[in-house]
Amino acid sequence: MAGIEHIQVEPDEAGMRLDRWFKVHFPGLGFGQLQKLLRSGQVRVDGGRVKTDARVQPGQVVRVPPLDVDAKALKSGPIGGNDLKHAGDGELLARMLLHEDEKVFVLNKPAGLAVQGGSGLTRHIDKMLEAWTSKKGEKPRLVHRLDRDTSGVLVVARTRGAAQKLTAAFRERDTKKTYWSLVKGVPRKHEDKISTWLVKEATPDGDRMRIAKHGEEGADHAISYYRVLEMAAQSLAWLEMEPYTGRTHQLRVHALHIGHPIIGDPKYFDDDPNWDFPGGVQKRLHLHARHIDIPHPNGGRLRVTAPLPPHMVQTWNLLGLDMASAGEPDDE
Repeated sequence: MAGIEHIQVEPDEAGMRLDRWFKVHFPGLGFGQLQKLLRSGQVRVDGGRVKTDARVQPGQVVRVPPLDVDAKALKSGPIGGNDLKHAGDGELLARMLLHEDEKVFVLNKPAGLAVQGGSGLTRHIDKMLEAWTSKKGEKPRLVHRLDRDTSGVLVVARTRGAAQKLTAAFRERDTKKTYWSLVKGVPRKHEDKISTWLVKEATPDGDRMRIAKHGEEGADHAISYYRVLEMAAQSLAWLEMEPYTGRTHQLRVHALHIGHPIIGDPKYFDDDPNWDFPGGVQKRLHLHARHIDIPHPNGGRLRVTAPLPPHMVQTWNLLGLDMASAGEPDDE
């Protein structure tokens, strides 16, 4: 049984009822048990007594006493900032797990967690995978990557042989990766191909990609496809995006290139004084690796879909976007 915890409410939990907040964080705790803890003052918010229908706000601190429930059920639901700081590597990876077999793990990477190390990074998935080293001493291997601010499907090989086959599938473009994004404005063409050259340049805010001239030194060809799935009042568009090539920040730069940058993009979305950022939408990158279709190392195809991160669920609900309208393929 764990000791007393003090958990800070995350920005994407704004306005959530307290009983719902407990259901997300501690699904093994029954409603009756929660009511008893509230009546006796063992559960408090910012030090004060509250009722089950109280609405929590970002930054508030919930006091959680030791809970006599199944330890495996204690933590589930969306992975927030506190989890990324304090939860163990093995626990976090288990909560990200979407698919597992003898050759492959597929994770739902949360936004804000880096895939590989870099300057100033103390935690990243590549290092965390050491927690899942096999009895033979084999650590799972990354076979592709996602930007730190991008959430969604991340494929990890469990063996050296699986890594070779999966890496080859990405290199030979025998994979189909589908992303969901929310962009500023509505593209004139509701379905199109974007083909440009991209080059990396250093800026005071770190490396950034830009559109390059054909033949410019260091430039790579990049091709993306997109289609509009739904619009919100002609001011926002929900896009399904598919990168044919796999260049750094490709979808983010291509969205900017067609005049419709991705909402909340810290690198490529510039504030426009003539455009109001939608109220209630968090300024976090609205780009999610939704689905992957890739050859399985044992044969056949592996198809996996990742649920949206909390900040995008909040936006979709706010705008009334209907996820069922996307017409996605079924996973196998």
